[in-house]
Amino acid sequence: MSSLSAKYSQFVMPDHINVVGTLFGGQMIAWVDLAAAKVAYRFLKSANVDGAVTRTIDQVEFKEPVYLGDWVNFTATIVAAGTTSFKIQVEAHAEGRNSEPRLACVATIVMVSVKKDNSGQYHKTPHGQSC
Repeated sequence: MSSLSAKYSQFVMPDHINVVGTLFGGQMIAWVDLAAAKVAYRFLKSANVDGAVTRTIDQVEFKEPVYLGDWVNFTATIVAAGTTSFKIQVEAHAEGRNSEPRLACVATIVMVSVKKDNSGQYHKTPHGQSC
């Protein structure tokens, strides 16, 4: 399988802003996780699993501030795959009305594929995918 990517965008609204007037870091991390979930969905489409859950969010780096009214455009790419887990690199570029797009955040996420058993419990399971 060649590298698989997905794109995702969010508009920064007033309830996303922290006390210093920039995007709240926790909100950025939630959006990063959603971008990762989108590429995970595509990665696992042909796998015999029920989905994936986030195991770790590693190496988060906030590079540039993001402001009210900016668009944040995410690109999530599968960069490695193990037996039950896979690693995703996420880049977030902020785009303001009066500014050029800029790299605002980068993060690495590890997700684990899961399958529901007969009792309704989810367990990690091999996904059978490669990259």
